[in-house]
Amino acid sequence: MGKTIEVLGLGAGDLEQLPFGVYKKLMKADHVYLRTKEHPVITELVQEGLGFTSFDSIYEKHDQFEEVYQEIVQKLLEKAKAEQVIYAVPGHPLVAERTVQLLLEYGPKEDIDITIGGGQSFIDAIFQSLKIDPVDGFQLLDGTLLKSSQLQIDQHIFISQVYDQFVASNIKLTLMEKLPDDYEVVIVTAAGSRNERIERVPLYELDRKVTLDNLTSVYVPPVQDEQIMLKNFSKLREIIAVLRGPNGCPWDKEQTHESLKKYLIEETYEVIEAIDSGDIDHLIEELGDVLLQVMLHAQIGEDEGYFAIEDVIEVLSEKMIRRHPHVFGDKKAENSKEVLRNWQEIKKQEKGERESSLLEGISKSMPNLLRAFEIQKKAAKVGFDWQEITPALEKVKEELEEFEYEIRQANFVDAKKEFGDILFAIVNIARFLDINPEEALFGTNEKFIRRFQFIEERVKKSGKSVEEHSLEELDQFWDEAKSKGL
Repeated sequence: MGKTIEVLGLGAGDLEQLPFGVYKKLMKADHVYLRTKEHPVITELVQEGLGFTSFDSIYEKHDQFEEVYQEIVQKLLEKAKAEQVIYAVPGHPLVAERTVQLLLEYGPKEDIDITIGGGQSFIDAIFQSLKIDPVDGFQLLDGTLLKSSQLQIDQHIFISQVYDQFVASNIKLTLMEKLPDDYEVVIVTAAGSRNERIERVPLYELDRKVTLDNLTSVYVPPVQDEQIMLKNFSKLREIIAVLRGPNGCPWDKEQTHESLKKYLIEETYEVIEAIDSGDIDHLIEELGDVLLQVMLHAQIGEDEGYFAIEDVIEVLSEKMIRRHPHVFGDKKAENSKEVLRNWQEIKKQEKGERESSLLEGISKSMPNLLRAFEIQKKAAKVGFDWQEITPALEKVKEELEEFEYEIRQANFVDAKKEFGDILFAIVNIARFLDINPEEALFGTNEKFIRRFQFIEERVKKSGKSVEEHSLEELDQFWDEAKSKGL
């Protein structure tokens, strides 16, 4: 007979819930290995003569549940090399039982046959105890590994493995990322058994009510409140679809990719303004406006049958994984410079040999100060650059002289060209000093606005109009604003 481990389920509660076939196998076995003896049916089975070894002591050795499960599995696999192993777990072996999944993964690699001997799942008992029809959709999640990204709050959510207050506390904090602190949840212990306990509590009290018990689960009812659902990405997508739908907004329905271009630019600048202001609430609002633009473009794509938001997300996700091999692969990057170098190399490989010029790919839609900055950066990467700043400063002076000459000659067509050369040369200085020219000019614009508004205030107090003040008087107000640090 080959090496085998047969896994049996102890059901969700007492002996009455234990399938007769499982009961016979347990009582016929010479010895049974238990993941935990903390289960109501074990006391009754011991009275009927069950001999067992439990792995409860392993829980005390490790801080992480995964480490516990790994050690249990390794011990079982070792035992199976010398004997036919009967291993019993709470509930059904294939429902929320990590050790069984590990056995199914590792067993065949060591020529050990893993068989599932049945059992009753705790989830059936919970449906019955709470009188819930799962046809509406439900999630069964592991409380020890819970992430907010898993939560589908418009469905029934059952969270198992709520072993103690520590796990319950982590569950509470995770749920609070999506739900109000006072949202009602249900603590279900030993569902369907004589010791069944059902307690409805506000979410913030969850970890205060859970005690040490491996038969405890948490039920989160589906969200009905529209306000709560507003945090969900699916709700945002639904709103945008309605706005573009037959009974939606006339303006939204008229929009095209082309008509929305200007709004994307405007909203992006407003995000930058919010960042500069340091106002987090303003930043949240403006980032939402940028996201709105993305969602509208995606909905237009879906309406026209070309693409949907999932395609946008898929392409972005693939790109992020592909261009971060130092995170998602085996490539090394010790600092941000290496990251950027890898990024550019991968980007080049993706595009193949299609680029006929190094300067291809710099968008014409960029603000031209930034576009000049990017052009110069790319040229500098292949050595088309001065080695130090002095020649760059001399270039600014040279372009200024040429501009002045064209002005003196009243040649305003060429003066315009020379003025562009001045700006280009000044951007080069900014690049040498690692100054973002757009940010620098933004700061100067804001400074001018502050000082001019100060002048307006001083003029208002004088009782005269701005036009009635001489330039010298206005300059004095300007110097006063400057002295105040405006």
